[in-house]
Amino acid sequence: MIGNTNTLELLVLLILVIFGIAEIVAGRLQQTKRTFSDWLQEAGGFAVLMGVIKPLIFLAVLGLGNLIVPDWHNRFSQTSFWILFPVFLLVDDVFQYGYHRLAHEHDFFWRLHRPHHQAEEMGFFVSYRNAGLYYVLMPNIWWTGIMTFLGGGLAVTVGLILKQLVIIGSHSTVKWDKPLYTIPFLSPIMTVVERIIVTPAFHYAHHGKSKRDGISDPNGNYGNMFSIWDQLFNTAVFTRKFPTDLGLINDPKEHWSATYFYPLVKSDNPESELSGGYKKVSTSVFEPAAVEVKKGEKYLWCRCGKSKNQPFCDGSHHGTKYKPLLFEAKKDGVIKLCNCKLTNTAPYCDNSHRKPAS
Repeated sequence: MIGNTNTLELLVLLILVIFGIAEIVAGRLQQTKRTFSDWLQEAGGFAVLMGVIKPLIFLAVLGLGNLIVPDWHNRFSQTSFWILFPVFLLVDDVFQYGYHRLAHEHDFFWRLHRPHHQAEEMGFFVSYRNAGLYYVLMPNIWWTGIMTFLGGGLAVTVGLILKQLVIIGSHSTVKWDKPLYTIPFLSPIMTVVERIIVTPAFHYAHHGKSKRDGISDPNGNYGNMFSIWDQLFNTAVFTRKFPTDLGLINDPKEHWSATYFYPLVKSDNPESELSGGYKKVSTSVFEPAAVEVKKGEKYLWCRCGKSKNQPFCDGSHHGTKYKPLLFEAKKDGVIKLCNCKLTNTAPYCDNSHRKPAS
């Protein structure tokens, strides 16, 4: 089993080298604004994941498997590759979709995943920018170990190579899909491709800072290799465009040690989600907000009730199941927006704040 992990590490490293060379040739790395801390989080995260976390998980699965169900070791080694391969890939990817979505809807898991969205530019190493514990708890890594224990090593190896090609490719600054959308005879083919696998345009939208640009949806497009789960669970947005403003709306720029080692290491910034005593509190009130808007401008109305910029979104919804509402002002003037979050005509006040509690 460990031999398989070593092979995978080398092959994934080769994929990274290929995309790294492509970014250098395209002049992307020369233009990067990455800091030393960014490189440390991304390259260091990759090294620890491949050299420590994955091998330890594989050893844990091997040890527990031989202890609890020794008869299942290599049970499916004679099963056809063409059965094991799709089973491994589909289960692996739906696990990762669910885990990724959980990381955006649950406060604790969001804090582990949040470093990934702090990146203000894309790049081949961004794929590995998460807290260390995020990977330890990732179910599909454990599934990889289980499948290898059961004798599906070849399916795992081939599946992960293909998956890493898609994942690293969707984070790279080399937007391989962009020119293909503009070629008339390839555009319909790309419609099929993007509805099966995750393309750079599809995933860039997930890294966009705000839905106000009409492209981004940081609380959607959760897929890793396949976009089919997002379509199935109604979280997919296809625009074929690339947001230019990436990252978090409100980013206090913590030290890399807090972003990687949380919760063992906490931020010393009390305004950071990674600080010891930080809590999101309700900022909604039982009266509407009178705000002046301009015709044609887009606004993000806070749904979670925790924004410090009420009634507008400031990104506090991350780590909750709420998403802000994008709306466009129909005319210049002052409008009343709901601040109690009980309205049935969102984002506008319908006087629900005056209704007695049932």
